[in-house]
Amino acid sequence: MTTPSLHWFRDDLRLADNPGLAAAAANGPTLCLYIFDDSPERRQLGGAARWWLSRSLQALAAAIKAKGGELVIISGDPADILPEIVAAAGIALVTWNRRYDGAAIRLDSGLKETLTAAGVTVRSFNSHLLNEPWQVATKTGDPMKVFTPYWRAARAKGEPAAPMPAPERIVSHPLSAGVGALTVVDLGLEPSKPDWASGMRAEWTPGEDGAAARLSDFLSDQLSGYGEGRNRPDFLSTSRLSPHLRFGEIGPRQIWYAAQSALHSGEAAGTASDAEKFLSELGWREFSYHLLFYNPDLATKNYNSRFDSLPWDTDERALKRWQRGLTGYPIVDAGMRELWSTGWMHNRVRMIVASFLIKHLLLDWRAGESWFWDTLVDADPANNPASWQWVAGSGADAAPYYRIFNPVTQGEKFDSRGGYVRRWVPELAGLDDKLIHRPWTASPEELQSAGIKLGETYPRPIIDLAFGRQRALDALATIRGD
Repeated sequence: MTTPSLHWFRDDLRLADNPGLAAAAANGPTLCLYIFDDSPERRQLGGAARWWLSRSLQALAAAIKAKGGELVIISGDPADILPEIVAAAGIALVTWNRRYDGAAIRLDSGLKETLTAAGVTVRSFNSHLLNEPWQVATKTGDPMKVFTPYWRAARAKGEPAAPMPAPERIVSHPLSAGVGALTVVDLGLEPSKPDWASGMRAEWTPGEDGAAARLSDFLSDQLSGYGEGRNRPDFLSTSRLSPHLRFGEIGPRQIWYAAQSALHSGEAAGTASDAEKFLSELGWREFSYHLLFYNPDLATKNYNSRFDSLPWDTDERALKRWQRGLTGYPIVDAGMRELWSTGWMHNRVRMIVASFLIKHLLLDWRAGESWFWDTLVDADPANNPASWQWVAGSGADAAPYYRIFNPVTQGEKFDSRGGYVRRWVPELAGLDDKLIHRPWTASPEELQSAGIKLGETYPRPIIDLAFGRQRALDALATIRGD
């Protein structure tokens, strides 16, 4: 006997390896529901993520339709909407895949209590992580605070469960057509006046198929040499799977097994060391969710409370110049412009621009986290704040505060021929490699030859690096408690 089911899509916008959807589809006619959560009680998506969500939902709706189902889209507060739909449609089973930030956990717990009291079966699943946050702990059962022992303990648990195939068919609930009043376009997720998303449209293919293609291309072409190449922003050297993971268009189990299979079959040219380094990036993602689960205020509160008294500067002009990629430091400006154009930034450059904002400009890491939240297509509730706190020195397993990235030497080391800077800061393209990361040291003749007028066509440095470094160290000295 089959009974009507409802699967509530959230950060799991795919059909394959989606245990919540599989359980609902196996149970009977299924209402596939997406609720655009506009409640102020939960953090709203930034502009770039909203654009991605629009395209991802369109891809999901098409995939569900091809299986015989229909995606119902509604906007509002799930706390009100979900119980109403469940009652109206006579749903006996509700499924969803778990989320791990505090606001989402509170929402899900309340809904489970309400629906269960009404006689509805609620089942939740893990589709987003290799291990649930509480499944990895210290020997005394406490949360982990350092990545290396965390990942060692996670690996000791053995291989993750194999990914599940997509349902062969989704039988649409008969009320699906009458429940949803909205289309993806009705949500108004994409920019129009002005339309600033052209760079993202050119760069990305959101959706489950786009994620699979991105993974396949990476394993075939970029896994070889990944251990070293992942630090180079001047050529394709990373998987660029992060936005697909953020929206659940692909799951970590799928990535794990695809990488292992490609390596063992010879389809990937990389070494075991390359694959291990790549999979450890999934480990950092897992560790970030571990931190978020036990520290729900990770995006707004210092993990290390000593940093609460750090004397931050409040220079709004400096913040604006950083946001616009006009700091006068080419690798920083290239990264910020890549972010604005494509909604993404190479991870090495993320560390450089974050360090520059926090250390050299002495601006609160939360200002950077907020800007990334609005402009990244992969703005993730765990990775984003955990990474910003890591750079700031205020987080778990954080980089020491006195570790201050020098944007000049970082650029010269990881973009030695200036290809990355020339792409995103084209006004400097005519400079020699030896000057591309320090244009202010060029002679008047060299600047003229390159068509550069410092202070006009390209800004002079916003701050002296030695001054900024010392100011940061002095600020640290006020909170050490030595």
